[in-house]
Amino acid sequence: MRLVIAIGGNALLERGQRPDAAIQRANALRAVAALAPLAAEHEVVVTHGNGPQVGMLALQSAADPALAVPYPFDVLGAQTQGMIGYWLLQALQNALPGRQVAAILDQTLVSAADPAFGAPSKFVGAVYDEPTARRFAAERGWQVARDGAAWRRVVPSPQPQRVVETRIIRQLLDGGSIVVCAGGGGIPVIRDDNGRLAGVEAVVDKDLATAVLAESLDADALLLLTDVSAVIRGFGGPDPQPITRSTPAELRRERFPAGSMGPKVEAVCRFVELTGDLAAIGALEDAAAILAGKAGTVVTPGGDYGGPHDLHPPR
Repeated sequence: MRLVIAIGGNALLERGQRPDAAIQRANALRAVAALAPLAAEHEVVVTHGNGPQVGMLALQSAADPALAVPYPFDVLGAQTQGMIGYWLLQALQNALPGRQVAAILDQTLVSAADPAFGAPSKFVGAVYDEPTARRFAAERGWQVARDGAAWRRVVPSPQPQRVVETRIIRQLLDGGSIVVCAGGGGIPVIRDDNGRLAGVEAVVDKDLATAVLAESLDADALLLLTDVSAVIRGFGGPDPQPITRSTPAELRRERFPAGSMGPKVEAVCRFVELTGDLAAIGALEDAAAILAGKAGTVVTPGGDYGGPHDLHPPR
């Protein structure tokens, strides 16, 4: 089967951890330990978040006295693709000797007219208490918002239209390679009136971009892996309930936070509606169990799933 699997930026840098390279490399190894059993048996594309990392680089860039202006977010996104891609590439190579693994820089096309540019909503960078976040907002011209119990910076997050390098990714998959790509949702770019590409100051949501890529690659399943075991109905309320099986229509009737679970739910719903295949949300360490139908929130057209035998036969 062809699987497109997204892991969150927090899988590589957990809340409260120091952003040291050694810590993130160790987290990458743990992430790959969960992915390797699936990659050993299936065609696999791995995408990853970069919220903590791109926010850290933005801080460094803003504080660098050698720069006349800080690096824009498209450039920072490219930097995180290289850094995180390297860690995942090497970990996958070591976990699966003999398999070819490619980690590529790629761009995600967005619309210059997307209303998101006027309403930043994508969390990036470190977490702060409210007074610190509001002080940074005043000092640095940021926009900030609540992220769970903490506060973080938010930046524009336009809708992904297409991963520009989709054909190259497909060629790598067809050649038997595991592919690491679409890091941080891909480097956000627009086309000008002459069809030329140009980067923009934004961060594309990784889960929505992953769903667009999965549909373009004719994936059999889309897995969005994060730090929660399932989608929770009534999260934060007096009676939270995990959702184990659902349809897109059922999930769309629920309410989820716009900056965290909301994009994940939207991504899986879109993929299932467009393809009629399976999408799921769950914990990174449960990756194999989610595909087996034993963990996570599994979304299908009919809301029922008994395991991989319900999916398409191997290619």
